[in-house]
Amino acid sequence: MISQKVIVTNPSGIHARPAVEFSKLAAKCKSDININFKEKKINPKSILMIMAAAITSGSEIEIQCSGETEEEDLRTLIEAVQSGLGE
Repeated sequence: MISQKVIVTNPSGIHARPAVEFSKLAAKCKSDININFKEKKINPKSILMIMAAAITSGSEIEIQCSGETEEEDLRTLIEAVQSGLGE
C-alpha cells in the first residue's frame, strides 16, 4: 500500500462535478483506493461518498492505493486533484 497527501486546490472544493470526475478516474483504477479526510475513510468510487465528505478548497486529503497498479493509480489521482479535477 502506498499513499500521498495532497491539497484540494479548486475554489469550490470537491462538489458534484469534481466528485464525478474523481469517481470516474478511480473506477478505472485496478487498485483498492481510499481517501482519508478528517479521520474518515472514503470510497472514491462512490460519487455520493465523496460529496458527503464535504471536502472544501484548501483541505488536505490523503489518497491510498493498494494493488498491482498502485503507483500508477496514485500518480493519476494526485495529478487530477492538483489540476483541479476538471475545473
